Amino acid sequence: MYKSVKVSEFLHRVKVPAELQPEQEYSLVTIKVHHKGVVLRNKTKGKLIGSKMYKISKGQFILSGIDARNGAFGIVPDELDGAIVTNDFWYFDIDETKVKRDFFYWLTNTPLFLNACIKSSQGVTQRIRLQAKLFFDFEFRFPPLEEQENFLKRIQHADQSLILLRVELQKQERYISQLKQAILQEAIAGQLTAEWRDRHPMQKGNPDTDAAALLAKIKAEKRQLIADGKLKQEKPLPEIIPDKIPFSVPDSWVWCSLGNVGIFERGKSKHRPRNDGNLFKDGNIPFIQTGDVSSAKKSKGYITRCSQFYNEIGLAQSRLWSKDTLCITIAANIAETGFLGIDACFPDSIVGFTSLTNISMSWMIKYYLFCVQDEIIKFAPATAQKNINLNIITSLLFPLPPLAEQKAIVEKVDYLMKIIDQLQEQIKHRKQLAEDLMQTVLREAFE
Repeated sequence: MYKSVKVSEFLHRVKVPAELQPEQEYSLVTIKVHHKGVVLRNKTKGKLIGSKMYKISKGQFILSGIDARNGAFGIVPDELDGAIVTNDFWYFDIDETKVKRDFFYWLTNTPLFLNACIKSSQGVTQRIRLQAKLFFDFEFRFPPLEEQENFLKRIQHADQSLILLRVELQKQERYISQLKQAILQEAIAGQLTAEWRDRHPMQKGNPDTDAAALLAKIKAEKRQLIADGKLKQEKPLPEIIPDKIPFSVPDSWVWCSLGNVGIFERGKSKHRPRNDGNLFKDGNIPFIQTGDVSSAKKSKGYITRCSQFYNEIGLAQSRLWSKDTLCITIAANIAETGFLGIDACFPDSIVGFTSLTNISMSWMIKYYLFCVQDEIIKFAPATAQKNINLNIITSLLFPLPPLAEQKAIVEKVDYLMKIIDQLQEQIKHRKQLAEDLMQTVLREAFE
């Protein structure tokens, strides 16, 4: 028969003051939210610690008075025995005559315990904290100790099965990631469209099937744009050195500098959001930043959201790029890519690519940059804020397919990526089923 037990009856708060020695090194603790564990924050000497500190012991239950409502609680692991915390952390000995330590640990994995922390936290915004009386008066229903042992065996068996399943699903996720990499590598090397080329042999001088003719056509269009004053004179790009070519491509393809295949231009913004709010007050013109480009992978490669909006003043000192522009980051997360799903402005930490042919060229560049991203990152200086210059992007060796084959490649990749998306959804579904099964076992024990 289950019995209602107040928190104060099985959790006994402990406060052991730590007498800090100036030259001794101490381990400081932090608790991750969402029940992600009690971990080492850093180690520091006693003379550098200004607050009154308290010593904790392994096996104790600990929570953050500020973030318990966000799931910041857990059991002190063995490696943090003797570590120190501030008064903002509450820690407890568990009375195992009322509840087994491991049984209580599993209670903290349920919405029941998190709900108790939420309901026991009060205060105004930015000062919401766990209230001792509310928390200690909260009640949970526990079975007798013998039944707790039986439940523990079932929970631990389910947990072990869940761990094995997670390991297997992680392997599958790695395989899928490797498969995606292989598909795009084959795409930029012409291997995906070997049968297409058999059906569409090269016609010399036709940009649809002859990449050399396509490249000559693009270069002629750029020269005309420069002559008409619509494009600035570009810096000369390096000659292609045969020994530097990383892999072979079909005869109908050519290697060139990436800057040859279209127009690459840095974004324009004299002021960042944090520096000049006048540019953003009551704004409605999207202002894309590097993080927005990185997030495009979550929405099929398109950037459809942003957190900042220029007003007309902001727009006047920037530039509005059109929908479908390929954005490439050259700072922070280097060589991330995404297509504008909306007309938008962006700063000079992002490069915009304008195709002089069609959207397939932009997709080919996106595939290519995904494959060589790790190599590009090596060009960034070893500083806190990594960045590269535009010349590094435009000087990259690029395998250029003919125009019609680009379209065939994009269609084939799109088809294969949809299959990969289905596989990823299946893995996601299996993960959720496993988590739901675990919660069912826990509900049986605690509800």
